[in-house]
Amino acid sequence: MLTNKGFDLWADGYDKSVGMSDEDGTYPFAGYKKILNEIYNRVLLGKCNTVLDIGFGTGTLTTKLYEQGCRIWGQDFSGRMIELAKGKMPEAELFQGDFSKGLVDELKHNRYDAIIATYSLHHLSDEQKIQFIQNILPLLHDGGCLYIGDVMFETRTELERQKALIGEEWDDEEFYFAVDELTKFIPRMKYEKYSFCAGLLSIKP
Repeated sequence: MLTNKGFDLWADGYDKSVGMSDEDGTYPFAGYKKILNEIYNRVLLGKCNTVLDIGFGTGTLTTKLYEQGCRIWGQDFSGRMIELAKGKMPEAELFQGDFSKGLVDELKHNRYDAIIATYSLHHLSDEQKIQFIQNILPLLHDGGCLYIGDVMFETRTELERQKALIGEEWDDEEFYFAVDELTKFIPRMKYEKYSFCAGLLSIKP
């Protein structure tokens, strides 16, 4: 697993490396652009004016929403990522913090029309994912939605099958979603598959 220092070092080349994996249709980012485009469209169609981004990285998605007039808040644990994102979104409220320990206090006191987390929550264990999601859902306004785009699989069986196929490139230090194991803890969750290794969860409070 990359530490915040690791992400600092990776930050400048992050978008390029993600794009190459997506374009080649390879693990782990096959389907990445489709997922980000879908979240972008749903946020705008839902007239979501206030958006919280968990693990926003270089601001690939939130910059597009920012340019459409959305007010952006975010948390990331890499200072360099924040610096790059802030350059694109000077008026965004961006905070540094390890979300495995929860949200920073500044973000807990707001309410949001949409909360998004793209390719970030796989750094949390399954137990941490459930707790974190349950803790942030109350921060949504009525009618709001949490969108999670990530490496995920409908079942644990499918996850294990893909792990065997991918082989040594599989990252054993990340905790990918097995959706069927989360449904009993998180109601009103909708899963959509976007590639052999990626999907989108839409969750309403």
